Amino acid sequence: MGIWQDMPAVEAEITALDFETTGSVPGWPVEPWQLGLVRLRGGRVIAESRVSLLLRIDAGRPFNPHAPGRHAHLRDALACAPALAEHWRGLVETWLGGRPLAAHNVGTERTVLRRAAPLHPLGPWIDTLALTRLAYPGLPDHGLEAVIGNLGLEGRLRAVSPQGEAHDAGYDACACAVLLEHLLALPRWERVTLGALAVTSRRQAAR
Repeated sequence: MGIWQDMPAVEAEITALDFETTGSVPGWPVEPWQLGLVRLRGGRVIAESRVSLLLRIDAGRPFNPHAPGRHAHLRDALACAPALAEHWRGLVETWLGGRPLAAHNVGTERTVLRRAAPLHPLGPWIDTLALTRLAYPGLPDHGLEAVIGNLGLEGRLRAVSPQGEAHDAGYDACACAVLLEHLLALPRWERVTLGALAVTSRRQAAR
């Protein structure tokens, strides 16, 4: 973790991200079709930084019928969109390289990025799902959409992302960022280090 270990999270620039994927289909790899990104700086979401990218999916490639999102209405656009590899250099330079990364249940995002560049070290990773389970163990549902509603964060999310809906990668990245902003403002969380967030994320996910 190096330089990040003892840095307070509120002093770091953090990238929150979300991938929407095809879901699991026998005989086909899981592929991302949309990527959303947004920054936090000084413990606050930078709304104007948000970005949403469509990613190429071949026209004949099947999706899992239960995969969420608007992909069925975007198949023509997805067939013409740049592949993730075509975005890679810009993503590393602007969003991913040399900075902490946050996602709600980081498994999908970490797996997609490892497949895209298996030798490129990324992170540390901050898992807002794991952190929410620690901070609010009594919530009936720790899914991202439910947590935003149960914690009364809908207004802040709409201020950051005025348009969009759940299972849109840009909107979900903003929801993750708004949730992390909320967590970092909790009593006794104001000076929590990136190292503590990363370690806690791993421990909670392993339970």
